[in-house]
Amino acid sequence: MTMRALTLLALPLLTGCTTVASTAVDIVTLPVKAVSKGVDLATTSQSEADEKRGREIRKAEEERGKQLRLLEERCRKGKALPTDDCRSFAPR
Repeated sequence: MTMRALTLLALPLLTGCTTVASTAVDIVTLPVKAVSKGVDLATTSQSEADEKRGREIRKAEEERGKQLRLLEERCRKGKALPTDDCRSFAPR
């Protein structure tokens, strides 16, 4: 056999080596990927914390606005609670 024929016959055997090597690399890097994924899930980034705080602030502002509208309506209808301060709501 010529050298060219031997090379062509050995070529399929060599392609299996790269598959084995890439599988070995995947197995070795798997624990690192798992740990980093766990750290990502366990920690909160600054932007995520900012978004959460912004949602909390908006929710609190909406609730304050709702309570203010209810207070104004009670004062306007003359059904104020003892704790309501209706002086700031002039009758219309």
